[in-house]
Amino acid sequence: MTVTWEEFGWQGLAPRVGRCRLPGWDCTVGLVVGDGSALLIDAGSSLREGARLRTEAHGLLAGARVTHLALTHPHFDHVFGAAAFAGVEVFGAVGLDAVLATESDALRTDAVRNGLDPGTAAESADLLVRPRHHVCGEWTLDLGGGLQVLLANVGPGHTAQDLTVLVPGTPEVVFCGDLVEESGEPQAGPDAVPAHWPAALDRLLDLGGEDALYVPGHGAVVDAAFVRAQRDALALRFGVSR
Repeated sequence: MTVTWEEFGWQGLAPRVGRCRLPGWDCTVGLVVGDGSALLIDAGSSLREGARLRTEAHGLLAGARVTHLALTHPHFDHVFGAAAFAGVEVFGAVGLDAVLATESDALRTDAVRNGLDPGTAAESADLLVRPRHHVCGEWTLDLGGGLQVLLANVGPGHTAQDLTVLVPGTPEVVFCGDLVEESGEPQAGPDAVPAHWPAALDRLLDLGGEDALYVPGHGAVVDAAFVRAQRDALALRFGVSR
């Protein structure tokens, strides 16, 4: 399928791979188009934002629908829109389902603290979608048309449930979640695992290689050198030996 990404305000990264940067928290959402199926990577910060993404994806896919959803980690700006994608196969790192089941109030509070309307936050928290498929290590997802995408649990790091997505091709595209951030210093909240974060980026670089495009959870697309520099900065910041 030929996708005209720019027509919908998305950035094309490869013929079947694109992403958009959402307003507010500059959160990245990715879309990978297979043959009769499509994978969305993260779902936005609210049910309303998820519905907007569903509409845009419907246009990008020429009337087809998103069939798979990968949630990179359990923060509100990445998971609150998932309920807009009813019927999709949802993937997350092992442990993500438990976080979403037990910490919806904490996610709602964090969303409001970061500026989301309280009513919108409450609605989105009430409708949290838990993953059906739990990724431990690596999972190869066949999207048809010869396109096989790798879901890789390379963490912990930014959280204890960090999932990344590698799309083969020229170039290979790696969706990093918030393990990598370009628009600001990587955020390390109470659920971060700083001692393991640099090692998670080493695994990410091993999977993607030198020539891949690395798509941060927030900010512009970067290269391997940027990821390596951020890995070194995190090691220094948290006192982790190389």
